[in-house]
Amino acid sequence: MEVEAARAPPPFWAGGPAPGQTYIPRGPGPAGGLLPLTRTLSPMVSGSSVLGVRFAGGVLIAADMLGSYGSLARFRGVSRLLRVNDTTMLGASGDIADFQYLQQIIDQMVIDEELLGDGHSYSPRAIHAWLTRVMYNRRSKVNPLWNTVVIAGCYGGESFLGYVDMLGVAYEAPSLATGYGAYLAQPLMREVLEKKPNLSKEEARGLIERCMRILYYRDARAFNRYEIAVATEKGVELEGPLTLDANWDIAHLVSGFE
Repeated sequence: MEVEAARAPPPFWAGGPAPGQTYIPRGPGPAGGLLPLTRTLSPMVSGSSVLGVRFAGGVLIAADMLGSYGSLARFRGVSRLLRVNDTTMLGASGDIADFQYLQQIIDQMVIDEELLGDGHSYSPRAIHAWLTRVMYNRRSKVNPLWNTVVIAGCYGGESFLGYVDMLGVAYEAPSLATGYGAYLAQPLMREVLEKKPNLSKEEARGLIERCMRILYYRDARAFNRYEIAVATEKGVELEGPLTLDANWDIAHLVSGFE
């Protein structure tokens, strides 16, 4: 009798709502048990700003390599830039774990596309359009990927720079910045581009480095070790880790924050 009771299926309402208690849906666990379904409510290890700017003949993006555990500068060698293929690259701010999950999906997509052997590859615009659907789909399930992504590349003689956030909001622009960079770096980049819309590669790089340095000074989640990715007709090049030169000589003059 005891053996038959152990083999008997659970009651129909096992794991269901109990009178007077809040019902929490549960899913199957790794050992066959019941575990609560989980959702990302806030990022654990996160990255700060990603910057991007178009120049004559290509596009450039940059991001620092700090993974912050709350206010702790915990991981100092985290790459937040991804070379998708010969024409496309992207950078992400927000939750590092969600970005790594997204990176695995994109890598597998590229492998599946190359295995077809038809000579076709994903363009920056195609990746941007696909990401808008992915982000909006996850947001609609109330389980978003907690990232803001900058997609950039050069395809068919056209440079592309696009933005997608965790809600599926998407647009294109000559310059982009995520995180705290949207408040500090974006106005600086727009000011330069208003005066000279067609920057050279050297001018664009100097502008990005200037903005990265300002973020290192002003953003408590930024770091002076960073990476730069450049896309032109020749392909995508990822440079780094690079280190910013900083000057803290005036730090003793700052007061009122002790």
